[in-house]
Amino acid sequence: MSSHATLDLQKGQDVLPIECIDYLELYSGNAKQTAFYLCKLFGFDIIAYSGLETGNRERASYVLAQGDIRLVISCAYKSDHQIAQFVHKKGDSVRDIAFRVKDLEATYAKLIERGATSVQAPTEEHDEHGVYKKATVAAFGDTVHTLIEREAYQGIFAPGYVEQFEKGSDTNTGIVAYDHLAVFVEDNDEWVAFYDKVFGFQLMSSFSKDDISTERSSLMTKVSQNNNSRIKLPINSPAEGKGRSQISEFIEYNEGPGIGHIAFLTHDIMASIEHMQNNGLRFLYTPQSYYDLLPERVGEIDEPFDKLNELNVLVDRDDEGYLLQIFCHPVHDRPTLYFELIQRKGSRGFGDGNIRALYEAMEREQAKRGNL
Repeated sequence: MSSHATLDLQKGQDVLPIECIDYLELYSGNAKQTAFYLCKLFGFDIIAYSGLETGNRERASYVLAQGDIRLVISCAYKSDHQIAQFVHKKGDSVRDIAFRVKDLEATYAKLIERGATSVQAPTEEHDEHGVYKKATVAAFGDTVHTLIEREAYQGIFAPGYVEQFEKGSDTNTGIVAYDHLAVFVEDNDEWVAFYDKVFGFQLMSSFSKDDISTERSSLMTKVSQNNNSRIKLPINSPAEGKGRSQISEFIEYNEGPGIGHIAFLTHDIMASIEHMQNNGLRFLYTPQSYYDLLPERVGEIDEPFDKLNELNVLVDRDDEGYLLQIFCHPVHDRPTLYFELIQRKGSRGFGDGNIRALYEAMEREQAKRGNL
């Protein structure tokens, strides 16, 4: 395959009917505080809760929602619980990328047949809202995929959760869905092959170390996606360079592979940025030199270039259209998990022309931390 991005999909194994990301679950040392923090910055609402008051004696979980996004924040009540042990090792980090399926038993059986490692066999949970089915398989590092069948379930989230609405902020920030999840691992070929063989995902695009490099570091990326393109996983690994790449820094502080960043889709990135900045979120800076060349590089677009410059928004064009994107600073003290906003105007790519600018911005932050 060419080192450059391509949208000519390479087919994986027989396609499994995996529909979408049902939810992400982030393990935290203090779920209430983390939920409040993310609601304040990103405008999520809390829609459901599970904890001592609902009969859950082991953990507290808050379900955050905005658009089609569901983000579960969980913490343990006792230090010997596996959530507490996970957080002790990694800090606040994504544990579970849950996939929605139509037939849990058949999908789980096929995954195991193809080589997936079982974490939890299929189970059924019942309450007054119906039947909720789930099973879990292992993924990269300490990350797992829970398979969720909710065809016969009408509750707010899952059995054991009660509806609990808390408005996150006064203004809707405009994020509507998960666009993609960036996976950081030591060897991306291994995990591209895993998602191909086990899940039937397709290779969407590929970038070599020559495509993604700065004067100090480089990395390699291959993008896997499911059959309906609703799940996109750019799988990244470090390449040899003069300094440490952001992938190497992440793996060190996360103590292993994991989700490096979560990209939220928005239909108005400039409005989303302004709302989030007013909420206290900080975004990465892009130097003036990038914007001096931008009109010539991308041509005519709907957005005013001076406003893009003011907000540090990056733009990239391909044969299908263009996209706008921006990264925020890590939201925790460990330089691990961070978030991206992306708006698509035809383009299905990942900002090929912005890669150098993005990673130079990240390197400036690495240098401040003494990790470059």
